[in-house]
Amino acid sequence: MAKLYAIADLHLSYKQNREALQELRPHPEDSLIICGDVGEKIEHLQEAFEVATKLFKQVFWVPGNHELYTLPGQGTTTTDGLEDDPLNKELKGEFKYLECVRVANEYGVITPEDEYVKWEGEGGPCIVCPLFTLYDYSFRPDHVSREGALDWAMEENIVATDEALLHADPYESRDQWCAELVAKAEERLEATSQRGIPLVLVNHWPLREDTITIPSIPRFSLWCGTKKTDSWHTRYNAKVVVTGHLHVRRTDWRDGVRFEEVSLGYPKQWQAAKDRGLDINDLLREVLPAVEMVDPGQGRTFWRRSGRPSLGAVGGGFKDG
Repeated sequence: MAKLYAIADLHLSYKQNREALQELRPHPEDSLIICGDVGEKIEHLQEAFEVATKLFKQVFWVPGNHELYTLPGQGTTTTDGLEDDPLNKELKGEFKYLECVRVANEYGVITPEDEYVKWEGEGGPCIVCPLFTLYDYSFRPDHVSREGALDWAMEENIVATDEALLHADPYESRDQWCAELVAKAEERLEATSQRGIPLVLVNHWPLREDTITIPSIPRFSLWCGTKKTDSWHTRYNAKVVVTGHLHVRRTDWRDGVRFEEVSLGYPKQWQAAKDRGLDINDLLREVLPAVEMVDPGQGRTFWRRSGRPSLGAVGGGFKDG
């Protein structure tokens, strides 16, 4: 029977990662989740979708922060004959996101804007729910106010590239955009969960703060999600939650629900796996059926920094933008 796989943070701006993508083996009966941060340019999405849709029967995609970046001088719009309009010289914020959705749909890739799909492969049936939530800086200590959040991160010399390249247009702020996205997703998930079929929740950003461990830059948590999604795994009858963003591969359980962080990451961050003779095919995460994954209890974590699960080991990796 068909299996459901996932990978995130392909970062195709790196030559090594583009080469790795070409090494993916065919899975003609299986489905693939691409969980955000394919790259900064539309060309990166096109390359990933071109490869993935030829190798997998069905492909899902959710945006990460890198897809939403507006690079200096990037992003002219010509498809609608508006290239001379200065308003269309750069795609920012929601406009960049919608262009990514358009490209995904050209390849038949399922996005957060499409109808959720019932997946009936091994470990199913489940409904795969691609999500887009962004973040609102709420993953911070209780004593730190929203107004003081960026200063708190800067105390450790941490500031995300998002602050320069991820625009909120047409919203006033990323916080407001996040609130709108969360409200929209909650409405859809509420209706979908009433069908009585378990859900696979797919989002680039972690849904829970307690599944985030980035030892080298802990205050990067500001750009890692929103506390508004903390209870979604139980509220919406999730079987599995799939995310990326952290570049720290891990498996957690919360309230009997499995959480999978499925990043590839920058080349140096999966070098340990390469040193063990593994490649991108070994780092594809089997989301379903994943029958070997059993909750060890006591809130323990399976880490997969070098490609193979290690229970209770110290996590590694970092995210610098």
